Amino acid sequence: MKSIDKIPTGKLGRTTEMMKTGVKIGGNYLKYYGKKAFNSELTRDELDKDNAEDIYDGLKNLRGSALKVAQMLSMEKSLLPSAYVEKFSLAQFSVPPLSAPLVRKTFKKYHGEYPEDLYDNFTANSVNAASIGQVHKAEKDGRKLAVKIQYPGVADSISSDLKMVKPVAIKMFNLQGKDSEKYFKEVEGKLLEETDYILEVEQSKFISEACEKIENLKFPKYYKDLSSERIITMDWMQGKHLSEFVKEDFSKEDGDKIGQALWDFYMFQMHELKAVHADPHPGNFLVDEKQNLIAIDFGCIKKVPEDFYVPYFELAVPKNINNRPFFLSKLRELEILRPDDSEREIEYFSALFYEMLSLFTSPFHKENFDFSDEEFWGKITELSEKYSKDTELRKMNGNRGSKHFLYINRTFFGLYNLLHDLKAEIKINNFRKYL
Repeated sequence: MKSIDKIPTGKLGRTTEMMKTGVKIGGNYLKYYGKKAFNSELTRDELDKDNAEDIYDGLKNLRGSALKVAQMLSMEKSLLPSAYVEKFSLAQFSVPPLSAPLVRKTFKKYHGEYPEDLYDNFTANSVNAASIGQVHKAEKDGRKLAVKIQYPGVADSISSDLKMVKPVAIKMFNLQGKDSEKYFKEVEGKLLEETDYILEVEQSKFISEACEKIENLKFPKYYKDLSSERIITMDWMQGKHLSEFVKEDFSKEDGDKIGQALWDFYMFQMHELKAVHADPHPGNFLVDEKQNLIAIDFGCIKKVPEDFYVPYFELAVPKNINNRPFFLSKLRELEILRPDDSEREIEYFSALFYEMLSLFTSPFHKENFDFSDEEFWGKITELSEKYSKDTELRKMNGNRGSKHFLYINRTFFGLYNLLHDLKAEIKINNFRKYL
């Protein structure tokens, strides 16, 4: 893959790059409608493919939060056309890397010395490049290491990048009024945390030490003395990315084993630590030759406050959502129903969330759940399509739910998708033996 020698870091340069992408997308629509005029049966497949390619090409040149948004969207398999999912998924761990001279210059800027001064051996070409940083192999004192280097300018551009995408997000999700600001602040805060590698090392050590007792789950060791605000050094872990593993033939036994480790890992964090790895995409996990799951990235950790945790999981119990007064009270606690809602809005959103919760919490209603069940995934797709086409929903205030929903729901959607890819049948309460 061709490397790049520079990344736009200034506001003007990044805005110009986004404008170029917008012009390309406008051209794609003109081409599509021109063809549509002569062929009424033409589908949007070609338009989606062209738009996905142009958007991804623009974002990969920017890196940082712009590309991170694409990575997050790639996990929404039931919400986005497949062309976008396929293209945006490249942001997880496969984008054009920084060139060797730029890596050396960036390392010196961030760490005060060149990589060859710090390690016995350092491979100038990266082995993985993602949205916020890229990974290099290194050696020191006989240890094989992975060194993650943050792209230049990423932390400084987060706020301005989000301001660029804010108008699109407001329109896409029908957000209204000043209350929408809490969602953007939540995203901005989490992205800023992801650029703080000192914090990531602390989070990595905390989560890995707390979860080391979980079977078939492994973590790298992190080296604080070889890390800094924009550099992380950890053990090199041998294995295949989870996305590669699921494309190969694997036995049901192996899929269940890896899936169980993944489920126990997340449930232990959620229920015991009240802090969870909120970036469950396949680029953050490896599978070793013994079918152990390896978690390798802890930049995005979401703390789960008690006043959100309690009502959230109370609504995973069927008898609770079937008790209408109790159900409505919890929807208000979770800010799904608002004080200024009309009777019609109360009726509409309570029905919508009853339908959603009944479906999405169904794995918790059984001792064992098979995530390869296509009927379950078919219902998720149907529900997504139903509300994406609902004209009444677009007329209503979209500011629904506590800010904590953003990353907690993202965590569960990502987890469910990974378990589906593994075709895993899970013992739902197995994690309790670790509590």
